[in-house]
Amino acid sequence: MPNISKEQVKHVADLARLEMDEADIEKFTTQLGDIIHSAESLNELDTTGVQPTTHVLQIRNVMREDKIEKGLPRELVLKNAPEHQDGQIRVPTIVE
Repeated sequence: MPNISKEQVKHVADLARLEMDEADIEKFTTQLGDIIHSAESLNELDTTGVQPTTHVLQIRNVMREDKIEKGLPRELVLKNAPEHQDGQIRVPTIVE
């Protein structure tokens, strides 16, 4: 079983910009060691014939299929626009 060292916990805490005192380092070393041990125990399972998956549930797309439909006439759309020019809606400039 691979163990995690106090130096590794200090290194990760430094990367995450976390300040830890010696008691925190000791606590997290023990807790992370337990987590690694639990994850390593999964390697003992026989997964022969088990297909890899990204999710435990059978999920399918529940969205409707895209269908091309006739839109509103341009004149009707432009009628509701405060300003339009050359068949397009004019909007205020936001990028200089």
